[in-house]
Amino acid sequence: MTPFATGATDDAGTTGSALPDAGPAPDGLPLAITKLFKGVVYRESDEKLWQRLTELSAQARDYVAVLGLELVLDDTEGYAFLRSSPDADPELPRLIPRRQLTFNVSLLLALLRARLAEFDTQNSETRLIMTAEQIGDMVSVFLPESSNEARIQDQLATNIKKVTELGFLRKLRGQEGTFEVARILKAYVDAQWLEEFDARLADYRAALGGTDAQGRPTGVEPSPGKAPRTPKEATA
Repeated sequence: MTPFATGATDDAGTTGSALPDAGPAPDGLPLAITKLFKGVVYRESDEKLWQRLTELSAQARDYVAVLGLELVLDDTEGYAFLRSSPDADPELPRLIPRRQLTFNVSLLLALLRARLAEFDTQNSETRLIMTAEQIGDMVSVFLPESSNEARIQDQLATNIKKVTELGFLRKLRGQEGTFEVARILKAYVDAQWLEEFDARLADYRAALGGTDAQGRPTGVEPSPGKAPRTPKEATA
């Protein structure tokens, strides 16, 4: 499934007429742009397309800029995607709408990103593989005490499913309950965010414990947009 964080809306395909007529596009550029509008382009999935995209990256950036978008291409990690440009004309319709994350999904993304950073410093491998049980153990530290174990497991499964749908976890074929943490997560929870991770976790603990930083009561799961310093909004 296309990660919501990088895919464009279904209406994106109707925007072709809005593009300026600048003559014939370089060979391979229309295909590369079309793939980007469908979602993340991974080097490992199509080496030929990736090579052409990197060769035409300057043209691709100019091509999408007129739509208020920018190309993010990480040649080291091997992925590329489109996102809204902060400098886009505010009069332009937003082709990649933002979607708020629930508090628990934001927490899971934060912990996965921290685990990925730890993995990178301790291993030469690039693929972080985790089981659902390992993910559950990682999250359980931040959950309120409950006697309803079945409810906790159901909620964890729901959150893992959501993060998988977003493209930040990938199910491994033939290995039930085993996932690869997608490295594109690094593009959404960056190094600056990680520097404040301890403070963020304190916020998370307070919210999950039913109080805010000043000890005032809060809900266990804040409403969208009010979760304490959640990771960046991702786009659908």
